[in-house]
Amino acid sequence: MGIEFFSTYGPETTSVGVPAWLDLTAVVVGSLSGIIVARERKLDLVGFIGLSLLCGLGGGLIRDIMMQKGGVYMLSSPYAIPACVIAAVVLFLFPRPLDLFPNLLEWVDIVSVGLFAVIGTDKALVYYLLPVSALLMGTITGIGGGMLRDVFLGDVPRIFQHSNLYATCALAGSLAYWLGTYVFFLLKPWAALLAVVVTVALRRWSLRYDVMIPVDVDLTPQVTRPVRKVVRSARRLRAIRRH
Repeated sequence: MGIEFFSTYGPETTSVGVPAWLDLTAVVVGSLSGIIVARERKLDLVGFIGLSLLCGLGGGLIRDIMMQKGGVYMLSSPYAIPACVIAAVVLFLFPRPLDLFPNLLEWVDIVSVGLFAVIGTDKALVYYLLPVSALLMGTITGIGGGMLRDVFLGDVPRIFQHSNLYATCALAGSLAYWLGTYVFFLLKPWAALLAVVVTVALRRWSLRYDVMIPVDVDLTPQVTRPVRKVVRSARRLRAIRRH
């Protein structure tokens, strides 16, 4: 029996949400990013649990409040909150595995962004939101947990700092998932995999080549210069005609 990649029903399958295990996977990976930061900041058990909950459930909570459709995932799921708490307690008591991989936070953080971008976009598709709304929900869900983490720690959220691509990666992953499910009719697990790969690859590319979104841009001289030339030419032509 071959592996199926595409849906034979087209966009109609968007009304069926992603598998529950994918939702829970996103929560656990997201909570892990909060736990790693708690370990780096040397927080106590309450700090571990708090950041675990914020990073694992914060983005979804913002999405659910904004959409006001369906239930609030963190309250309706019997596993989401316990999973975050258990992960925080276990890694608070046994933190040594977190210290074995210096770049673990960078990888976990961007993988969670990709997963949450999928979850956010998918819920928007299930409720037939407009494409631009689906992309917004995917992006917000992807970066929401990390944004809340930074705010609660008193830092400027990463999406507002001049740094390598981050929110752009969430948007790209959301777009990849939307295209995969709604345009190319990929089955949702494969579309989710595509979205995560796109998110992670774009982030790693931006880090490898130090790609950043430009800041302090002013195109006014480039726009006004041709206009001034046209005005000067018009004045000269008018002067010649008068003489």
